[in-house]
Amino acid sequence: MNLRAEMRRLRELDWRGLDLKESGSWPLLLQWLCCLLVLGLTFAGTHWYLAGPKADELQRAEAEEERLLLDYRNRAAQAARLPDMLEQMAMLESRMDELMAMLPSGAEIPSLIDSISESALDHRLTIDFIRLRSTVERDFYIERPFDLQVEGDYHHIAGFLASVAALPRIVTLHDFVLAPVEDSDRLRLSMLARTYSYRPLDGEEER
Repeated sequence: MNLRAEMRRLRELDWRGLDLKESGSWPLLLQWLCCLLVLGLTFAGTHWYLAGPKADELQRAEAEEERLLLDYRNRAAQAARLPDMLEQMAMLESRMDELMAMLPSGAEIPSLIDSISESALDHRLTIDFIRLRSTVERDFYIERPFDLQVEGDYHHIAGFLASVAALPRIVTLHDFVLAPVEDSDRLRLSMLARTYSYRPLDGEEER
């Protein structure tokens, strides 16, 4: 092929008179260019129709692989910590059982009040009154407050408070008022005490 001649024929070609039916008589260079164009369009179409969806599927598969790999690493780390976590859970459950045992049930409140009364008498105190208040329900427990007033000397009152704080059941003391008794060397202690009961969830039995 004479390249110069073909280039001259291409420049002198009347583009408006081209007829696809007569493509066999076109300049050879033009035929090659058309073939390359058709080949390029065919390749692009094939890629878009066949390779494009596969490329998207590959990207989704790679993203899923990365997610699964991260999940595997997290689970492997959790599995490695599992013995320690089980040991900590057993310790927490044991501690929870100990604390639960320190919370009186509703039926045990009278016995707890009797223990407080006996402690007051053991410390030579006079009990003016022990008066239960209405219970207060919280999220996980029931608060059972009661007012308490006793009379005695300072050291006996201090010993009584120490014995109440040492009871096997949880009792918290609040709103202390300590005042002298008129015409006496004794003191009067008024305070609010609270004990607590576990509030069972739905379907649980009260402990």
